[in-house]
Parts: sequence; C-alpha cells; structure tokens
Amino acid sequence: MTGFGKHAIQLPSKKITVELKSLNSKNLDINARLPQSYREKELELRKAISESLQRGKVDFSLHVEITGEETTTEVNQGVVKEYMQQLKEITDGDDLKLLEMALRLPDTLKTNGGDINESEFKAIQEALKKALSAINNFRLTEGKVLEDDFNLRIGNIEALLDQIKAIDPDRLATIREKLEKAVSELQVEVDANRFEQELIYYLEKYDITEEKVRLANHLAYFKSTLDSKESNGKKLGFICQEIGREINTIGSKANFAPMQQLVVQMKDELEKIKEQMLNVL
Repeated sequence: MTGFGKHAIQLPSKKITVELKSLNSKNLDINARLPQSYREKELELRKAISESLQRGKVDFSLHVEITGEETTTEVNQGVVKEYMQQLKEITDGDDLKLLEMALRLPDTLKTNGGDINESEFKAIQEALKKALSAINNFRLTEGKVLEDDFNLRIGNIEALLDQIKAIDPDRLATIREKLEKAVSELQVEVDANRFEQELIYYLEKYDITEEKVRLANHLAYFKSTLDSKESNGKKLGFICQEIGREINTIGSKANFAPMQQLVVQMKDELEKIKEQMLNVL
C-alpha cells in the first residue's frame, strides 16, 4: 500500500530526520539512503522496517543536518599542498588562485566518520519508530477507504444478483416460448410428450440455480474474509477469481438480453474490485 511517514529529532549539535515512503509491491523491497557514517547501523534499521511493514516498495531516508559547531569534514592539507606544488610547476599564479584550483581536485577533503554513540542511535531508532507509526496510520486510513469501496462493490453485485433471481423465471418462460414458436413455424406434427422431454432437457442446460447459489456464497465469503483482522489479500484475490467464474457462467447461459445486461454490470463492479486488490496486503 502507498504511505508516508516522517519524524525529526533535534540533538545538541545535529538534526536527524527519518522519512519513509511506500508504493504498491507484492513483496517488501527497501531502498535505504543513509550518510556513509551511519552505514554500520543499516541492517538494524532495515530489520526494524521489515518487522513493521510487511509489503511494499519502501524508500527509507536518513538525513543529518549539522546545527552545532562540530564538523566531520576536514581539509586534507597534505594533498592540497602537493596539488599546489604541482600547479606551480605548470603555471604561474598567486597562492590564493592556486589554492582555489587545488580545492577543486579529488581527495582534498576527508571525512572522519567516527562511531555513532549509543544515545544518538537510540534517538534514531525512536524517530524511526514514530515514522513507522505514521506510515502505518496512513496505510490504515487508506485501507478503511478500500474496505468501504469493496463493501460497496460487493453490495452492488449482490443487488444485481437479486435482480437476476427476480427475472430468471421470465427468462426461462421466454426461452420456452421461443422454442415452441420455432417448432410451430415448422408446420410439422411432433410428438407432444417427446417434445416436452426435449424441451425440459434443453432448459436444464440453461438452468443457473447452482451458479446463483455459489455466487451468493462467494460474495458472503469475500465479506467475511474482508472483516478478518489478518492479512488476507491473496485469499481475497482467489475469491474474486471464483466470483468472476460464476458471473461468466451465468452470462454464457443467460440467452436473455435483460440478464446479460445485468451480468455486464456485475463484471464492471468486479473489475473495479480487482483494480484495488493490488493495494491490499
């Protein structure tokens, strides 16, 4: 699921900001961006994220802003002097100009990483915890919106199924009438008993009683699974497949324009559910 979480902490000499962004993904994929001096703690931070976020393409950023007088970057004086000496052999110029040129060359600055003290790392962990809480709240809010939409779509399919049940007797009567009319237009004598048997056999092929029952059960199962406290995204996906199978069978057996129109509306509602299923854990 998509989400965003951010938290900043102010230490005596630096401000540390933890930021998390997530996009839809079948698996958990963490992309971490940390200053070099904090890389030694990356595995611990990744573990904390993976324990909280089960799925998604997650961008994790740790920003450090020095607010005090300390700095971890120093001028590499020996390298700068050597550059200036070599530049003097190549071109004439005053020392200030040569210094400007030398500082643009590689390795003139060096960073003293140092070890992260325990209190600082605990502060980072606390900031990460709060950022994770924020992103999970974001996801919960989005999940509630999805839940409401799923219930709406399933309710619409149930209402359409009720309409199908209501017109089913008229459908069979219309099919029977069409067959009887077609036979009468042949202007040949037929055995009434044999015709009735064949007619019953033919109508049985168009019977959708089992499909209506199974579809109603699948819709009820979807709602009960949706209410579960556990992560059931894959199960909901499988139930959607079964719902689609029953809708398709009803459509293939319908042979009745008003019912086929209802089936098309059912398929439209189911497609909207499937589009949102990618956002569900």
